[in-house]
Amino acid sequence: MTKEQVLKKYFGYDSFRPFQSEIIDTILAGQDCLVLMPTGGGKSVCFQVPAMVFEGLTLVISPLIALMKDQVQALLANGIPAAFINSSLSPTEQREIEIQCRSGALKLLYISPEKLLSNNYLEYIKTLKVSLIAVDESHCVSTWGHDFRPEYTQLHILKSVFANTPMVALTATADRVTRKDILKQLGIADATTFIASFDRPNLSLAVSPGRNRLKVIHQFIASRPGEPGIIYCLSRKNTEEVAEGLRKLGIKAMHYHAGVDAQTRSEVQDAFIKDEIQVMVATIAFGMGIDKSNVRFVIHYSLPSNVESFYQEIGRAGRDGMPSDTLLFYSFADIVTRKEMIEKSELPPDMKEVQLAKLDRMKQYAETEICRRRVLLSYFNEEVHQDCGNCDVCRNPPVRFDATVFAQKALSAIARAQEKVAMGLLIEILRGAQTRQIFEHNYQTLKTFGAGKELKYEEWADYITQLLNSGIIDIAYDERHALKLNARSWQVLKGERKVELVRFEPFEVKKARLEAEAPKEKPKKEIIRDALFNKLKQLRKKLADEQNLPPFVVFSDATLSDMAQKRPVNRLQMLTVSGVGEQKFRQYGEAFINEILDFAREHSEQGKTILVKGFTFAATLDMYQKGMSVEEIAQERKLNQATILSHLVKLHEEGNDINLHDLLPAYEYNQIIAAAMRLNIKKTDPLKPLFEDLEGLYDYGKLRIAFALWDEEK
Repeated sequence: MTKEQVLKKYFGYDSFRPFQSEIIDTILAGQDCLVLMPTGGGKSVCFQVPAMVFEGLTLVISPLIALMKDQVQALLANGIPAAFINSSLSPTEQREIEIQCRSGALKLLYISPEKLLSNNYLEYIKTLKVSLIAVDESHCVSTWGHDFRPEYTQLHILKSVFANTPMVALTATADRVTRKDILKQLGIADATTFIASFDRPNLSLAVSPGRNRLKVIHQFIASRPGEPGIIYCLSRKNTEEVAEGLRKLGIKAMHYHAGVDAQTRSEVQDAFIKDEIQVMVATIAFGMGIDKSNVRFVIHYSLPSNVESFYQEIGRAGRDGMPSDTLLFYSFADIVTRKEMIEKSELPPDMKEVQLAKLDRMKQYAETEICRRRVLLSYFNEEVHQDCGNCDVCRNPPVRFDATVFAQKALSAIARAQEKVAMGLLIEILRGAQTRQIFEHNYQTLKTFGAGKELKYEEWADYITQLLNSGIIDIAYDERHALKLNARSWQVLKGERKVELVRFEPFEVKKARLEAEAPKEKPKKEIIRDALFNKLKQLRKKLADEQNLPPFVVFSDATLSDMAQKRPVNRLQMLTVSGVGEQKFRQYGEAFINEILDFAREHSEQGKTILVKGFTFAATLDMYQKGMSVEEIAQERKLNQATILSHLVKLHEEGNDINLHDLLPAYEYNQIIAAAMRLNIKKTDPLKPLFEDLEGLYDYGKLRIAFALWDEEK
């Protein structure tokens, strides 16, 4: 089979994504390559397709047991013989897989590096006909990577054992230094390197101030009913508190962190993968080992330590290519916490410097007032020539105002308090608060006491944070976060420098604005499509539960969306749906066709208007298959018989079992075709001259049947 035939038959796709075709051609030519492709970009297809083209076995080195299991499950569902070997298998199960490998029954074998390199297991692998070696998550081989694993460094042995076998190293995140190290460590220095775009246009990007976090999250999730998502937190305590808070609000949420026992973690992960839990609240320990394609949102409750981690974590949303959302909460306290963690770590000074620089780039992303996608992609040295239109900055450019007077009040208060106050106490001074701390230090006597009472506490917090972010105020971490003045501060105080800030927008005002901007009503076509999409999702869940599979292994959301759009009612139509291959059709095709027909029936009862054209054919087919005559169908559907006949011709041409001979007596057929030949009229020509020549004796439906039968005779 060609690579295109494999893609269609087993994966149900008509064309490759960018770079996939070139990568596969390189592998099929027997050459090594390094593939840098974002999560959701289709890395796996790059070695799974060649595996089916090559004779022999493809060896896939993967670091995570859960990920192996998910990928093998998905391959088997597509009709591809695959298996995994790791510590979770019994000796009997392992032997059975080894027998399949020897016999050539398997095409892909997933194995962990630990297993591959243990107890002379490599000696057994040497006896197999290995046609391709794929090293997944290959950044684990590099000490420069963000997820270094020592056992990966021994994988260079594979290249000396299988010198003439192509090797493909795959990763979603690797900077220039890490890429160079991967090639060196794996012994494939001359490999062709493919770097796909880091852009994930289906992901929307947004940043929210780190206030009212649970309130904002609740509103965010409530606007996405039933859609699965992940919330990342910095601490274990946070994960438990957020999950508990969401459960109290009626959202199915569970927490996941390394402190939870292994069995509970496994059960919670399984429930999330099977769509039994809507929201997973987790530390970064969660996510790398899952292959769930329909995660619709990723929220960062806390600021990640670097852009690589952030990019990899948001990449777990929308892996099926469907629109998905990302939200990052950001506050100055997050920066303080992260900096303290780096400073207190046991890293050598030069590594601390690197970590602080990376944190600074993350801060730039969170604070930017230009297109966030531009900032994100610039980190990976990828130039963007226009704004994305799919981030919060593009959708709602910030409203700026002259805040020089507010800045001067804050700076003056810091100076008069002898640069000894942190943000909270500074705001109390400005607002004239009557608190114990104020009176303890005699701050009520300061000239600036109460000078900013016109602003609420949260407004001051927002504006002071902006002053910190723009370098007009400094902070002393080692002096209980006391705020300090610098050269810029004095320029502002002396009136030598103006200050522009982004106007504060209260949560309730923002919520009302977003609700006002939201489209009030969907078009009727979209309402019907969404209703069918939800019906198909319910069927998918039922079928998945019966087979103990994650729903997305049956069909992805993207496939169901295409199905709801195309509304296939036969095999040929169903195979045009993206993601439906031969194996998937055999397993599930009829069930989904019947669901579409049932839906069509519901929407054509009691003389209802058919809101979407495609359903009118489905409704006619449904009645025809029940044995109703053309006259009965026309009467039931309140349509003329010519229209019903036209439907049946179209359905016949699309591969449905319609007996056209039963619908047109032989003498009528002969008379119509004789007239058509005399007038030299073909099927594609306007039929009006033929209709008039026959003096309206036969309607247009019968004329179309005659031409369809004539085509078959030719």
